[in-house]
Amino acid sequence: MRAGDRKDREDQDRSKEDLAVELVIVSGMSGAGKSRAAAALEDLGFYCIDNMPPALIPKFAEICFQTGGKLEHVALVTDVRGIHISRDFFDGLAGLKESGFDYKMLFLDASDAALISRYKETRRRHPLSEMFHGSLSEAIQYERGVMQKLRDMADYVIDTTKLSPTQLRDHIMDIFAGGDQSGFVVNVMSFGFKYGSPADADLIFDVRCLPNPFYVPELRDKTGLNEPVYDYVFSFDESRTLFEKIADLVRYLIPLYIEEGKAQLIIAFGCTGGKHRSVSFAERLNDYINDQHLAYSVATHRDIGKN
Repeated sequence: MRAGDRKDREDQDRSKEDLAVELVIVSGMSGAGKSRAAAALEDLGFYCIDNMPPALIPKFAEICFQTGGKLEHVALVTDVRGIHISRDFFDGLAGLKESGFDYKMLFLDASDAALISRYKETRRRHPLSEMFHGSLSEAIQYERGVMQKLRDMADYVIDTTKLSPTQLRDHIMDIFAGGDQSGFVVNVMSFGFKYGSPADADLIFDVRCLPNPFYVPELRDKTGLNEPVYDYVFSFDESRTLFEKIADLVRYLIPLYIEEGKAQLIIAFGCTGGKHRSVSFAERLNDYINDQHLAYSVATHRDIGKN
């Protein structure tokens, strides 16, 4: 490479860094909520393109650069159809990095049972159903195998099995609208074991060992977001000691996750119904992480509205 060409290339790479296009690739299982995720990103000002052929992703990224900053936030949605028919999809992603474009990948997932239920409710066809003569379960199993590598590469994985559309939207808003969007995000969530454990949680703490406000009549219909319940939960030495030990562990782990290159950490607290103890602990840890400036953290409560 001639010196002049090398200088032009270096100037171009610096320009790409200065432009700092925020590129998000949205993918996941069919029926897991990619369209809703794209709609949430559009509400945040992202320019969204659905079903982009994988081979065109690097070319489109270059177009974003050539617009001179007019496209600063871009989300590209791709699904199993594009990945299934394209052998060079992962080469395209590698090409993005080599060209100086950084990107984040958001992967939407859900349990097989949830996906089957959604397809039956909407009466829509799975994009791979013809390959398996209409067998929905076989199509989902095949798709899961095709998409596993992409899931492993993802910066953010959201399991929508037990999330309402509003909860999914709020979760995406928290990830891409809060703090430094290119930085590390912690989601501290609460859940009820009676509704199942969250499949996407990195750390799960069971707080059912603590006294239950449910058995206090004046607290039963309240939640951990209400001060009387929160104060009751942490009125016990056991609760305060447990929180201190968990906070100590989290304070130690977060820098390790960041150093490893992980973009998201999901910490889940579970109690019986997901309304009292788990909510109180999630709120307290969320405040602790933010107050100590360990990372940008947000609290979500999956089952707080359930009976």
